[in-house]
Amino acid sequence: MSSEQSVLADIADVVDSLHKTPSYTDQGYPMVRVTDVKYGELQLQGCLKVDEHTFNEFSRRYTPKQGDIIITRVGTYGITARVINTVFCLGQNTAAIIPHSINARYLYAALNSAQLRYQIDGSAVGSTQKTLSLKCINALQIPRLGELQEAEVAELIGSLDDRITLLRETNATLEAIAQALFKSWFVDFDPVRAKMEGRAPEGMDEATAALFPSTFSDTPQGPVPGGWSMEPLSDVMDFKEGPGIRNWQYTNSDEGTRFINIRCIQDGDLTIETANRISNEEANGKYAHFHLAPWDVVVSTSGTLGRSAIVREEHLPLMLNTSVIRFRPVTGRTVFSFLYQYLNGGEFLYKLESMASGSVQKNFGPMHLKQIQLICPTFPVLEAYEDLCRPLYEKIIANRTQAQTLATLRDTLLPRLISGQLRLPELSEHISA
Repeated sequence: MSSEQSVLADIADVVDSLHKTPSYTDQGYPMVRVTDVKYGELQLQGCLKVDEHTFNEFSRRYTPKQGDIIITRVGTYGITARVINTVFCLGQNTAAIIPHSINARYLYAALNSAQLRYQIDGSAVGSTQKTLSLKCINALQIPRLGELQEAEVAELIGSLDDRITLLRETNATLEAIAQALFKSWFVDFDPVRAKMEGRAPEGMDEATAALFPSTFSDTPQGPVPGGWSMEPLSDVMDFKEGPGIRNWQYTNSDEGTRFINIRCIQDGDLTIETANRISNEEANGKYAHFHLAPWDVVVSTSGTLGRSAIVREEHLPLMLNTSVIRFRPVTGRTVFSFLYQYLNGGEFLYKLESMASGSVQKNFGPMHLKQIQLICPTFPVLEAYEDLCRPLYEKIIANRTQAQTLATLRDTLLPRLISGQLRLPELSEHISA
């Protein structure tokens, strides 16, 4: 086991961001804020933007380059991301770590090990909102293994991270395909408009095209394809709100049943490893009808409204709790793929925001959902959409399961590798593709 360590300040430069909030613009350059920093490659697609003048002002201290590491300092502190795309500026409460005397990929792995997490948690200060100072970041003790072994660790952990990233990118592509088809069929009504103009709908066989009407009907909500109808959400989707399990009901037993809250819904998936539990007796007794099933869709109803995730087989047994609503298709009225895309679409999310109540933190519940109406296609059209999109979601679910397996392997191996307890030749059987 290695006992060598380096102070971070000796092997990397740490650069702080400006301590002020700028004005944001619709167009311009990405600004990375605390909420944009997540484990893995730094993603810029969802960043807020600033104009050129602000970008130049916030870039005076730091010019990004590949291999740099961005770390959060306030609130959700100590989260890191690797810089790949370099056109951005740092927002407040973030800092950049610029490796210069260490393998950058190894340093990133070390910063995400249990040893460094312990140091980071012990360094953060503040009673209301924890803050990680630059002094504390510079003082972090980085385990050292020697150049060759650090390169091996970087290659292994990096390969696992890269495989996880590829699976997530594949899922984003599959999701985009299902989303584009949903928009074409059920928002823009492209097949209906094509038939009205005497054209064959693009990319569609004759049998599927025949399912679509060639006219629109007027309704108080606007034109609707002929034969389709405006339906209450409650007629086509079965939804149930969590029961509001209280702290005193929690159990410390690992044999209890987990239940989710809004914190479990992250980046389109469920993170349940740290979810609280109640006794199996209660879970299977008075709360039995709150159990979740594979392919249920859960949606957050408080705070950031409308975050959603699909329940997977490996999540079970799992239950609902407060601030989460479970959705299932009503048999013969809708299908999973249509339900999921509708719940993630702009129209539904807009309705949630406009209808939600609460001055400090907005909330919505079943009473709001019962007021929503949606355009409901004929069931044969929905079945055709399901036939095309269900295989995409099955692949997405399989990829998420594989990504979770790889992440668990990485998190299991990392502390032993960083401490020098485990060497790469011992791992060949674990990482064969």
